[in-house]
Amino acid sequence: MDMTFRWYGDKEDNITLKQIRQIPGMQGVVWALFDVPVGEVWPEEEIAAVTEEIAAYGLHYRTVESVNVHEDIKLGLPSRDKYIENYITTLRRLAKVGVKTVCYNFMPVFDWTRTDLAKRLYDGSTAMAFDYRLIKDKTPEQMVKDIQDGSKGFSMAGWEPERLQSISKLFDMYKDIDRNKLFAHLAYFLQAVVPVAEECGIRMAIHPDDPPRSVFGLPRIVSSEEDLERIVKMVDSPSNSLTICSGSLGANLANNIPRIIRRFGKMNRIGFAHIRNIQVHEPWVFNEISHKSEYGSLDMYDMMKALYETGFTGPVRPDHGRMIWGEEGRPGYGLYDRALGANYLCGLWDAIVRENS
Repeated sequence: MDMTFRWYGDKEDNITLKQIRQIPGMQGVVWALFDVPVGEVWPEEEIAAVTEEIAAYGLHYRTVESVNVHEDIKLGLPSRDKYIENYITTLRRLAKVGVKTVCYNFMPVFDWTRTDLAKRLYDGSTAMAFDYRLIKDKTPEQMVKDIQDGSKGFSMAGWEPERLQSISKLFDMYKDIDRNKLFAHLAYFLQAVVPVAEECGIRMAIHPDDPPRSVFGLPRIVSSEEDLERIVKMVDSPSNSLTICSGSLGANLANNIPRIIRRFGKMNRIGFAHIRNIQVHEPWVFNEISHKSEYGSLDMYDMMKALYETGFTGPVRPDHGRMIWGEEGRPGYGLYDRALGANYLCGLWDAIVRENS
């Protein structure tokens, strides 16, 4: 296991590399170039600047999250070939500096959806939450405004104002795109990109839908074990791999995360793991919670054990955390609770290793 921590960079994060370096067991940083518009080639000089900065703190930078997929690719427009070529160029540039894993998603319009970015929990901490009942009477425009109003001034990945200012047009373009068409567009993308990724030694790792259900009628295709199976069969290569995000898949309790890990781990098709806990109160009503198993609905021990049993050596990161101890920061991405989560996961891993020694 390779313990990592997501970082948004000097311009976008109030957490420093110095602080990340001091988290026990932390080995690497999960990064991206958030100021490059989706679909554009990542500049080599910017890649070099960020990776050199990370390396200066004794951390590796082998994992990128995300090189986002342009909407024209998801829509299957004629312009998609240009954006796929740009994507391939970016992959080649990342490979040159030693990147091994690239997380991405194929969610239409919104990368993730929450109805509350700071739900007050029983202990006074706050966390992100989703309640389908609070969405059904809203428009997409209202949802965008709610996310931006709750962002505490931080840019929210997947909710870029310049892209979503034309949200009505985007929704109109998706009106004839169903699940099968979106699957076909993903296959087209993967058939072009995965051979290059394999040549470069990079594992593409698709992120599940968050939450794993349709929002505003948009199709979702990375929501279940069956969806994951369909995706790995599109291109038979370890470079066509999965990001197992327990909090995303786990929002549907029908998804057995340990079983999913064991199944695809044995196939060597897991490239990245986001391990976090959630409280599921009823179908499609959940909130994020501390990582410890007893506080949520997911079995963190069995998930980590499944990773161990399948020989997983790739990157793991503690995912969304609560805001605790008065911390102010990007919702879901504070320092303290994610650092506690990382140590909890490391403790589970250490115990599992000793059990099996």
